[in-house]
Amino acid sequence: MVNLKAQKEKPTIKSAKNQEKETAIQQVVNHYFLTKGLSMDQVKEDAKKRKIIYSRYTRPAQQLIDLAGSVEKAKNAITKVAKWATSRKLDYSIETVFKKWLELDSLKPKEVVKKPFYRGDPMVWSAAKKKWFVVTKEGEWLEFADQESTMEWKIAE
Repeated sequence: MVNLKAQKEKPTIKSAKNQEKETAIQQVVNHYFLTKGLSMDQVKEDAKKRKIIYSRYTRPAQQLIDLAGSVEKAKNAITKVAKWATSRKLDYSIETVFKKWLELDSLKPKEVVKKPFYRGDPMVWSAAKKKWFVVTKEGEWLEFADQESTMEWKIAE
């Protein structure tokens, strides 16, 4: 009788551990939401309010795992597509990974280009004169005579 009780207790301990551990599908779906900038608390809250229907993402996640061959490869593919899409200000879904699957190796985030400005006016470097010039709104080029620390570097859109 003592052995039967010990045997009955073991499965309950294992099942409690299994409930705490995420399934492969949950790992992929949760990783997708993390790349979208949502914490798991936000996802749970939005699911309660029916802003997110979690089950809508389970089938594409399973298909992605099957296509990728493992959970890690599926998560890496989502990350790569997320970086690519975010850099171009595009929305993406798990299905976007399928559409871009053959291009995954060549997908690269858009380069961030910073350009110099001085008091709101763009600047140009003259390689011939080895000097900076400020281009006014009228199109006139004025030689830059201030300190380089006063230049502003803004991201070009």
